[in-house]
Amino acid sequence: MSDSTGANAPKPSSSVKLVLLGEAAVGKSSLVLRFVNNDFQENKEPTIGAAFLTQKCTLPSRTIKFEIWDTAGQERFASLAPMYYRNAQAALVVYDVTKPSSLTKAKHWVAELQRQASPGIVIALVGNKLDLTNEGGDVSASPEPESESAGPDGDEAAGEDGEEHDATPGDARKVSTREGTSYAEEEGLLFFETSAKTGTNVVDVFTAIANTIPESSLKTGRGAAGSGQTALGGRSGEDSRVNLGDRGAATAKEGCAC
Repeated sequence: MSDSTGANAPKPSSSVKLVLLGEAAVGKSSLVLRFVNNDFQENKEPTIGAAFLTQKCTLPSRTIKFEIWDTAGQERFASLAPMYYRNAQAALVVYDVTKPSSLTKAKHWVAELQRQASPGIVIALVGNKLDLTNEGGDVSASPEPESESAGPDGDEAAGEDGEEHDATPGDARKVSTREGTSYAEEEGLLFFETSAKTGTNVVDVFTAIANTIPESSLKTGRGAAGSGQTALGGRSGEDSRVNLGDRGAATAKEGCAC
């Protein structure tokens, strides 16, 4: 009887603030959309400032509620990043495996987090758009090489860097797995290659982060943002887009992320 009672007892719930950083159009918003709603949109609208979503990750011993800040990748919003990663317990730093310059930018964000973010922050380096490579993941739909490059992140118009993706048919990889792995090992980062389009490894990234965050840095999820409510009043899985281009008059608009 005691065993069944223990099995039915609710698991402890903890909230984790997580921020996504990376160059524009690497697929940050698409990764979040895949994780939160198991959905993918070929052409997402630009992220302005940041979008806020929540999703739960159930572990054997507890439930982690991710409070996710998906930041815009355009350079004009870079100065706002500290507002989002302040007090974050975890970060996804995303690059595009078909675009070497995006890894350079990712390294910049990692260095900034290591220098200015909370001590002990868990950082995952994520190489996205695996579906454009020969490895491809689950590509039963046989996507075209330019499929995920056409602005899935919503951070920039698709045409601004599309030529880099269209140049090589078939395997468009420009950043090797070894290069990403070596850098991650040097800096003590989690490392994954993902495809937001096919869903390959997306849930694995967030599960790994949930398992890596020290118990000491977890907070009980019963505050204003608990019980499935976002800090901006949305429900779990909803998207509250925050335009912070004008710091003095920040506004929030709620809308369904699906």
